[in-house]
Amino acid sequence: MRVAVGRAALRYVEWGSPRASLIRVPSDPRAELPESLAQLPDSRTDLPDSRTEQGGSAVVRVLSYNIRSMRDDTAALARVITACAPDLVLVQEAPRFFRWRKHLARLARTSGLVVLSGGATASGPALLCSLRATVERTEDVLLPLTPGLHRRGFATAVVRFGGARLGVVSCHLSLQKDERYAQGGMLLDRLAALGVPHALAGGDINERPTGRTFRRLAGQLQDCWAVRPWGAEYTSTPADPHQRIDAVFATQGIEVLGCGVPLDLPGVDAEDLLAATDHLPVLTALRVPAA
Repeated sequence: MRVAVGRAALRYVEWGSPRASLIRVPSDPRAELPESLAQLPDSRTDLPDSRTEQGGSAVVRVLSYNIRSMRDDTAALARVITACAPDLVLVQEAPRFFRWRKHLARLARTSGLVVLSGGATASGPALLCSLRATVERTEDVLLPLTPGLHRRGFATAVVRFGGARLGVVSCHLSLQKDERYAQGGMLLDRLAALGVPHALAGGDINERPTGRTFRRLAGQLQDCWAVRPWGAEYTSTPADPHQRIDAVFATQGIEVLGCGVPLDLPGVDAEDLLAATDHLPVLTALRVPAA
C-alpha cells in the first residue's frame, strides 16, 4: 500500500493488520494548495536522475536518513535506500557498538553502496556513497562533550562527480537547545573548513525550521526543501508525520532541483517506511557546478 503525506486536508487510513496503526494522509495532496504551490514538483513526478552533464557539472542525488542504529527492519531500510537511488547517503544513528562496522557495511552492500566514513568513530553520523563518487578525503570529527549529554560528531568527506567537487557533512545535533545552537555554529565552521566552493550538510537537526539553530543554518545555507519542495515535508514520525526536524542544506551556487520525503516515489513502499526506522528520509537532487 502506498500513501502520500503533505500539507493538505488529512484523513485516516487503516493498514489492515490485526494490530493496525493509523497514519494520517491527505485525501488529495495538492487539492488545497495555492495555484503557485500546486505547480511545484512533488513525489508523483520524477526527481532528476544522477548524471554528469556537458561541461562537467553533475546532478547528484542525496539521501539523509536517521536509521536508529539499525534496530528495526533492516531489509525494509535497504529497500527504501535502494529505491531512492542515491549517490550519497547521509546517515544518522549508525550502529556504534558491537560489530558496528560489519552492520554498516552490510547495509551499504545490500543497498548497492559502499561505506565512505563515520559510524562509531563520528559518534553516529556516517556517509555511504555509490561507486560513481571519486573520494578525495574523509574525516570523522568528534564535537566537545557536555557532561551528562550524548557525544556528537560529524562524518565528513570531499568527493567528485565528473568535474564537480563537493564537500559533504552528515550531522545529528543535540537535543539540548544551547548545545544544539553551538553545534550549528560548528557545522557551519566545518563546512567552511572543507575548503571547497560547493558543499552540503544534512541530518537530524532535532529542531523545527522555526528554531534558532535551524534558522542559523538556513540563514547561511540553502534549506533545500524550502527552496524547491518536492514530495512531503514532515520527517517525524513515520506513523504520524507532523514535524520537519531532518533537513539537507547546500551552499550558494548549488542548484536545488527538488527536496522532500519520497513517500510516493516508485519503489518506495509505505509499509517499508513504517518498518525501517523512526524517521522518514529526505531525498534531494542537486546540480553541482564543475570546479
